[in-house]
Amino acid sequence: MLRELLARGEKPTLAGRSRTRMQTLADRFQADLPVAEVDVTSTADLTRLVEPGDVVVSTIGPFMRLGMPAVTAAARAGAHYFDSTGEGTFARRVLLELDAVAAGRGATLVPAFGYDYVPGNLAGALALTRAGERARHVETGYFITRAGHGDELRYRSTLRDAYTLTTGGTRQTLVAAAAEDGFAYRRPRPWAGARVVDERAAKRVRTFHYGGVKRTAMTVPGTEHLGLPEVFPQLESVEVGLGWLGRWTRPVQIAATLQAPVLRSAKVRAALARWSERLPGSQREPDPDGRSLVIAVARDSHGRPLATTALTGPDPYEMTGSLLAWGAAHAAQPDAVLKPGAHGPVAAFGLDTLRLGAAEAGVHEVDGAPARRR
Repeated sequence: MLRELLARGEKPTLAGRSRTRMQTLADRFQADLPVAEVDVTSTADLTRLVEPGDVVVSTIGPFMRLGMPAVTAAARAGAHYFDSTGEGTFARRVLLELDAVAAGRGATLVPAFGYDYVPGNLAGALALTRAGERARHVETGYFITRAGHGDELRYRSTLRDAYTLTTGGTRQTLVAAAAEDGFAYRRPRPWAGARVVDERAAKRVRTFHYGGVKRTAMTVPGTEHLGLPEVFPQLESVEVGLGWLGRWTRPVQIAATLQAPVLRSAKVRAALARWSERLPGSQREPDPDGRSLVIAVARDSHGRPLATTALTGPDPYEMTGSLLAWGAAHAAQPDAVLKPGAHGPVAAFGLDTLRLGAAEAGVHEVDGAPARRR
């Protein structure tokens, strides 16, 4: 992300607990950058650093444990804010708890502004726009592919890909998330209006048919659940699926279902969180040939598909860095038009602006066979 910001001519201030580490980071890119030594887990310390009109980009994870001080300081100061979290529960907390504070100060907060969950919001919004007023449901699926293996749209990821194309930090987050409460957007009862409801991750499996390939994804909490209904209030359900595990998706989902009662124990959750920090391969770098594929399907009230959108782009980490750099640079422009408050990316930027920004980050729409659900 820093490399991308420097390429755009930006000169960000690096803030962290260790001035030495921040200076080493700047030296790695041969950049003369201001450095601030500050406790990034202290809202008070960060509030003294951040000023109105600043743009804060946070990579402080795990975000549920460490991330709230940075976003709270930004909201209180009237600074725009983006982060790299993939933790849906953290993003939900930001959107629900800090919206009024940020709006009152003229700040725009957009958590999860990377591979998680910008392309799903964008693909979902494009599909819903094309589907028109009849759209009532939308499903987004996140998949990984590899370059150099023939048609990218026909590549089927494997369990090995989920290991070799991700970092130890990502795998730690996924394991720890299994013990966290998730959420979804749906009608809690047939006669009730749709809203965000508590729901464990991996409760369901969704199937996507695209480009002649059948892919499965298990449900996870994402910002689509909050961001898309804000722009498309007619929605009755929003599904977000993670499809990295290939044919292992359904077995893992079944295992998660069987273990769900055990995970209600606070002791078990704490033990799982500790174990997630000791996963093998934590220092291993991802393979360099990873790519991203995100599919969105808009459906009518009967579940019939109305429109499908697919986006491809670089691997999740390169995509995240590029999106964060674009978002921060765009927000820093004096004439940037952003919606104050805490929002999903479509509401914050507008669909057209977000689509252009995603293209700058290498995220492009592709053509393929329409999806259908079974």
